[in-house]
Amino acid sequence: MNRLTRRAFCRIAGAGLGALSTTPGLWADSSKITAREIMARMSRNVGVKPFWPTADTIKIGDPDETVTGVTTTFMSTLDLLQRSQKAGNNFVISHEPTFWSSSDVVADLRDDPLYKLKVDFCETNRMVVMRYHDTWHARRPDGIFAGFNRWAGWQEYLYHEPGMERGIFYKLPPTTAGEIARHLTAKLNQRSVRLVGDPQTPVSRVGFAGHYISECMTIAPKVDLVIAGESREWECAEYMRDAVALGEKKAFIQLAHEGMEEAGMDECANWLRGFVPEVPVQFIASGDPFWIPT
Repeated sequence: MNRLTRRAFCRIAGAGLGALSTTPGLWADSSKITAREIMARMSRNVGVKPFWPTADTIKIGDPDETVTGVTTTFMSTLDLLQRSQKAGNNFVISHEPTFWSSSDVVADLRDDPLYKLKVDFCETNRMVVMRYHDTWHARRPDGIFAGFNRWAGWQEYLYHEPGMERGIFYKLPPTTAGEIARHLTAKLNQRSVRLVGDPQTPVSRVGFAGHYISECMTIAPKVDLVIAGESREWECAEYMRDAVALGEKKAFIQLAHEGMEEAGMDECANWLRGFVPEVPVQFIASGDPFWIPT
């Protein structure tokens, strides 16, 4: 048998590989991934056992749609969906609802023109919108507050308050309530941060009260300043105003819901990039919906 020259061998091998690469179905397209496959990877990587009931489901779109790019965001507003589509991302992972209620109930919205427009936009552009709320909060550390701590630059100031099973606490270098309000306005890209109490109130201990008066009442005695997001105005703000009126040297900061939690979906994008290499993963802020006239 004649021995093949190296050049001849390379010609034959190259031709064979070329034929294999064009054989239909022989090699899977490793660049393609569906929303369902990304969701399965999320479930495997988050470290939380699946539970039910949960809000974490597809709200609109086909889970078997091929994903061109992923957007993580706090709220899937129409403006956010349009910006996501313009960026080339057809899979939106939203922390909060798409259709204006905590459970995305749409039974009473069928004839609403804005609902129809939002649905038509998603269907026309083959978009898939998933909510990712319960599981991301159940992650340890909580994905939302891991993002908040990073954006605020407060990771090193976290501490555990003895006897408190719930609540997030910080021991900061001595500052004032007004300085913290300005700091959060800048770091969280907010335009509607509001303050109850004297801006000159000395602050070194800060507590996060979530959304509710029960958390505010529990945390307030332990700290100089309470932060809450999206709390009803006749609850936390008024409780803290009464405390100040009674002579307590305390203050309260009210954030928009986005201000408290948007950074957590930037955290989600960073996390997803670790196991979804096939497509771009981008955090896009839905943004503070409020603004305060000067």
